[in-house]
Amino acid sequence: MGLVGTTVVRDGGAALPRGFWAAVRVWLEKPQVANRRLCGAAIEAEGTVSLGEGGEASSPLIAAWGGGGQEGREVSAGAAELSRLWREVRGQLPAGHGHLPPPLTPWDATGRRSELRAVLRTLLPRGRPVGPPAPPRRELAVQDVYNGTVTFLPLEEDSEGKYQIKKCNIYQIQLTHIKDEEWSVSILAPFPEDWFSDGIAYPKLAWLGNELLSKLAKWSVEQKPSEFKSTLSLISVAKYSKVYQDLKEKYKEMVKVWPEVTDPEKFVYEDVAIATYLLILWEEERKEKGLTKKQSFVDLGCGNGLLVHILNNEGHSGRGIDVRRRKIWDMYGPETHLEESTIVPGDSHLFPDTDWLIGNHSDELTPWIPVIAARSSYSCCYFVLPCCFFDFHGKYSRRQSKKTQYREYLDFVAQVGFVCGFRVEEDCLRIPSTKRVCLIGKNRTYPPTECALIDKQITQYINNRRTCPVVTHDRRVGFNHKDHSDVFKEAGSELPENETETAGTIWMPGFQPREKVEQIRNCASLPRDFVDDVVLSVANLLLNATPQKSCSNMHSENMNTWNQGESLSLKEVAEHLNKETLKRLKSEYGGLQTLLKNNHQVFEGIGGIDLQLVTLNEDFYLMWMLSVHYL
Repeated sequence: MGLVGTTVVRDGGAALPRGFWAAVRVWLEKPQVANRRLCGAAIEAEGTVSLGEGGEASSPLIAAWGGGGQEGREVSAGAAELSRLWREVRGQLPAGHGHLPPPLTPWDATGRRSELRAVLRTLLPRGRPVGPPAPPRRELAVQDVYNGTVTFLPLEEDSEGKYQIKKCNIYQIQLTHIKDEEWSVSILAPFPEDWFSDGIAYPKLAWLGNELLSKLAKWSVEQKPSEFKSTLSLISVAKYSKVYQDLKEKYKEMVKVWPEVTDPEKFVYEDVAIATYLLILWEEERKEKGLTKKQSFVDLGCGNGLLVHILNNEGHSGRGIDVRRRKIWDMYGPETHLEESTIVPGDSHLFPDTDWLIGNHSDELTPWIPVIAARSSYSCCYFVLPCCFFDFHGKYSRRQSKKTQYREYLDFVAQVGFVCGFRVEEDCLRIPSTKRVCLIGKNRTYPPTECALIDKQITQYINNRRTCPVVTHDRRVGFNHKDHSDVFKEAGSELPENETETAGTIWMPGFQPREKVEQIRNCASLPRDFVDDVVLSVANLLLNATPQKSCSNMHSENMNTWNQGESLSLKEVAEHLNKETLKRLKSEYGGLQTLLKNNHQVFEGIGGIDLQLVTLNEDFYLMWMLSVHYL
């Protein structure tokens, strides 16, 4: 039997059959969301193929299939190759004359149409091969809309450059209407006994019949549209896969020597991924604009500086600026250019000779980066990866409830770019972070002669978003610090000491840059005696909240009676602490909850919104009592 698996789906929202083809498209373009051992797939050619003798392929059907990204722009050159390939492989099918072997559903069994849709894709492995590089894994996917099938024909290239069908690994995905709202999704393989699995591009049949089938069924009836673009939609996934693996291998030793307190694997591989994206984006820009020199850059709010280090090593001149020096900076060497400086948006922080500005989790500088790029030069571009939500003057305040806060903030940062005269593009990076949408401004919507007009438009836009009094100076939303120092007092902010004399024109009175010294506010720096007093107070509160309970001493045959304590909510605990203690805890992130979590050897059950009960940890109760009273 060739049935690998089948599942029934109920479609109460009229999603099928369109939802099935959308699910198939996900498996074609983004197989990595189901098969984690793949990095992605490169769509090399796409179009209609004929069931007639000629077997010619027509122009690609990008719009009909929803294709996009760099591959979508390149497949138009593959129509001739698709025609040649289709003629080669049709006669190789086991049933002969271009027919599919049973039990697969024949193409166009109804006889209603003489054309099929075909996609040639290359599967991209996630990791480097251990042995010699394997040949590319290519597949020809043939869609028969009228029969509800898509057949995958694995291809192998021989020494003469011709493709042969890997017949043992042919499989077909089918959609069948049962009745009313009932449909079935099935996967069939004509030669299951000969199936070859390499564990990467060709998983086991059991995986196809369980994991892949369940995901296809789920995707088929999901009607929730994504808020974001497809991952890596603006660059070639094939190039990304190769460059990422090269850089990951080159910089993997950074994980072993990481001196910061942050997670080395997350930060190293995230910056490797961002660097990969930028290198490919910039390579494409050089091709588009006919440039030979590699782009220069400035990373504003560069943090640990690893992204700057990688880009410098890969031949791009540039520097990183951050308000606070990191320990790891000393490890990079003189070829990596990093500066410890406070950036206050204004005339003194423009970069007229820089090609690109980067904002990688740049916090309070994020909305300013399009502005700084626009005012630096007409050719200056930008890349921002927003994380924390900041407006021009402080924390971002939500204005819409129909969007998620993240989506609303991304729209705001994109709007800033539009106001600054950029054609803003959005993409989704492949990084280990929930905030992975980047915004790119590399082309302008206006000619150079209209720079002054756009600058006034920027001024008005920033002016309209202000929440503190505005003092206009010259043509900008700004002022001369020496003449208008009282505005900073009204806004509750002061310029850093090293900026007061050279600030010139500041674009936003009251702008608050990040603090130079990072404050530790997780209760870890509180005095030990204060922490002990709070812990003892809470413990006594729990002990006195219930009668004594009997509990067995594991080291004795006798039954000892001791007070196990009771569970109380954080609110109840806080009501019994004095005002001075609560006031001191309030200045720490998480307050009382953080302090109790830090003492998890004494307390347990401290959770989030739904679980806020505090209970004594029985396993450590006696040891804690001994340490407090006798040590």
